[in-house]
Amino acid sequence: MSSSNAALWGSQYRLIAAENWKAKSAVMGGAVTEALVEYSQPIEGMAVLDLASGTGEPAISLAGRVGQEGSVVAVDQSSELLEVAAERARQRKLANLVTRQADAHKLPFPEHSFDLATCRFGVMFFADALGALTELRRVLKPGARACFAAWGPVEQPYWQTTMKVVQRHVGGAMLAEGGADPFRFSQPGSLSNALRSAGFQEVEESTRNLPWTWLGDAEEVFEYACMLSVPFRPMLERVPEQMWPAIRAEARTVIEGYRVGNEIRFGADIVLASGRA
Repeated sequence: MSSSNAALWGSQYRLIAAENWKAKSAVMGGAVTEALVEYSQPIEGMAVLDLASGTGEPAISLAGRVGQEGSVVAVDQSSELLEVAAERARQRKLANLVTRQADAHKLPFPEHSFDLATCRFGVMFFADALGALTELRRVLKPGARACFAAWGPVEQPYWQTTMKVVQRHVGGAMLAEGGADPFRFSQPGSLSNALRSAGFQEVEESTRNLPWTWLGDAEEVFEYACMLSVPFRPMLERVPEQMWPAIRAEARTVIEGYRVGNEIRFGADIVLASGRA
């Protein structure tokens, strides 16, 4: 990811960090965070590296699990995201979590520094996945696990009721050719293959359907999706102003189809994969 792209991601996340989205965003992503933390099997005393940590998860959850004898380094290219993560850690009095602005392709750590690595919704966006994964393996202790969560296919409720609706109206590609692709590892086995190519052993992968729930109305879900979806920015910028009312109306209708009481329950197909250094 280039520095200009890092700035773009940071600017988008400043909006997410606003008070009116914090709680609902945390609930929506909470099940994925919990699943990745459980999958990574942290134990007290571990030194953990969380790549593409963004606004702090799963780094914060992991810091609570490894205890004061352990440590978590939250790494991201965006200083704006890391400021939010650091503040959240301070609020929770997590003295064992530190943030570090760095590029996943060139990590500023010695070889064999970490007992565990995690990455939630980040591996898909590494410009050179093989290079970044090889670099990650370098800083892991022999036998240490690297655990990843990535999006499954675009053909699932959250994306079909948001970005797919926009595409039906505006036409053209949903994602820019050669640009960031959230679904880069949605094909079964593709993330496993990348891990093996980078030298990881005992590679495993599964796709799970996890809760992906919004506590609020359909209009909010759509606004949140547009605000968060940096990879879709080129498509969103193609939408003529007069087209937005029809897009919003259709999105609201299809999103409401997933309402259960005061919750909108999409569910999400998520790829979980791991390998040992």
